Amino acid sequence: MRRATSRQCALRVALAGMLVVVFFGAAEAGHAAERSLAVQHRWLLLPVKNGAQKVWMRLSHNGVALREFEIELADGTPDLWVATEIAPWRGQTLRVEADGLPLGSKALEALRQSDAPETEMVPLAGGLKPFPGGQPLYRETYRPQFHFSPAWGWTNDPNGLVYHDGQYHLFFQHNPYGVRWGNMTWGHAVSRDLVHWQQQPDAIHPDPLGTIFSGSAVVDHRNTAGFQSGQHKAIVCIYTSAGGTNRASQGKPFTQSLAYSTDGGRSWTKYPGNPVLPHVAGSNRDPKVFWHAPSQQWVMALYLDGPHYALFVSPDLKQWRRLCDIPDVGGTECPDLFELPVDGRPDDTRWIFWAGNGNYLVGRFDGRTFVKESGPHRSKYGAHDYAAQTFSDIPPSDGRRIQISWMSGGSYPGMPFNQQMTVPRVLSLRTTAEGIRLFFEPVRELEQLRGQEHAWHDMALAPGDNPLASVSAELLDIEADLELANARGLRFDLRGAVIEYTPAEKRLTALGQVAPLALENGRITLRILVDRTSVEVFVGGGRVQMASCYLADPKKPLRLEALGGSARIRSLRVWPLRSIWQ
Repeated sequence: MRRATSRQCALRVALAGMLVVVFFGAAEAGHAAERSLAVQHRWLLLPVKNGAQKVWMRLSHNGVALREFEIELADGTPDLWVATEIAPWRGQTLRVEADGLPLGSKALEALRQSDAPETEMVPLAGGLKPFPGGQPLYRETYRPQFHFSPAWGWTNDPNGLVYHDGQYHLFFQHNPYGVRWGNMTWGHAVSRDLVHWQQQPDAIHPDPLGTIFSGSAVVDHRNTAGFQSGQHKAIVCIYTSAGGTNRASQGKPFTQSLAYSTDGGRSWTKYPGNPVLPHVAGSNRDPKVFWHAPSQQWVMALYLDGPHYALFVSPDLKQWRRLCDIPDVGGTECPDLFELPVDGRPDDTRWIFWAGNGNYLVGRFDGRTFVKESGPHRSKYGAHDYAAQTFSDIPPSDGRRIQISWMSGGSYPGMPFNQQMTVPRVLSLRTTAEGIRLFFEPVRELEQLRGQEHAWHDMALAPGDNPLASVSAELLDIEADLELANARGLRFDLRGAVIEYTPAEKRLTALGQVAPLALENGRITLRILVDRTSVEVFVGGGRVQMASCYLADPKKPLRLEALGGSARIRSLRVWPLRSIWQ
């Protein structure tokens, strides 16, 4: 889990309802203001001014803290509104405090409640109600249209990727109170097809052990933890309690904790025995847990400090012992450990140990120790690709190892959110001339977004030709099989996103990033996904993958051209894509 910079934004939401309040008056500079809140609706809406001085806010009931967070609270016209769910306390009176407001501040007077239904957080037919004068939610100028982004607030690492009862669950690092990193909370979204996502209320909130840093989730099919209380198998989230990152946890270390759901992910309970793994070293964090069937135990891969990782094991997710250390992976943070068949052969498998920057080791794991065979190997060449994680509990009948990554560091001016995820991608292990390596391909479910195909086959591409001149779609899925012939290079210009291959240098350049790439029988094959704010490139069946963010220029035409000679199009297929928010 990593910190990053902020972006400007403007959230547009529907407002409804009024607060029943008693306002105790503005505090002196640096002191607390208070407000009594009779909860009548689902959401508490808070105004945010980007760049304003941060204040601490606290929601409590009968002296017990329910929420505590930093926020750039607007004293005048806000840049955006953010929301926190208060429905669990409907009919009760909460106390709202803000510490650090300037003298004469009226910021607390602006707080409102909304009974807008949950569907206002996600796209549905008929559109969404905009905040007065603004753009509808999910229709904003720089909203990714087939990549997941939160309705509002900052996001970074994908967390807790797990499949349960027909749904894929995506948890994510979330700041619900602004577009800068902070207040780390587990956001939550679900999908039945890995394409269309519906955001849920935040799942796990900060507490006296710390804010909620990255981790993973599993389905406890055998009820080893004893959490199951009904027909639903318990979903268990294993996360880092980041001590010292909020007021309530000052002086406490980073530890590992549990939260669980027994109703399919609608509500979450923290394990009262947290933390389940005390502090080990440094800022130990980002537990990735899975069930290892041959040894009948849970295994946790944990980042420790510096270049160091270790494995821990448990019979019940509650009691952990250190198993072994991991060789240098060439990266830090956000580990993953999983098994894949080599060249699709189930009787020949290897284990992959993965680091946050995408470097990985190939080896073997028997439930006692990980033995490296090769690596570290580089997997990522794009500018914005970090902290990837694979899904747990995908059914054996599916058999895929599916991964999502954070597209770290993109820019989204004027938006109510900040940052996005990659598309889900399928991982496989294949034998190459250099040895066994990972390959990456977009999930097949994305093809349901395709519109009318544009296609070209077996034709010359002379200098000056541009077969894409007739294509005007905003969102694109491109498959290309191209021969260089006597051209010194090939170039795509996708509304400002330039992708160029130069055979003499054996390299592919995409949005300024470079990957080594040799031709195969004089050809290059590419899959390119173009969204409003990003491009993902998969080359050679996924041997090279590059994910980068940019802001598309809608006025620029699409181009494919041969450089310094003629090339040949064996196959070029282009599909416009529909938005997942329609």
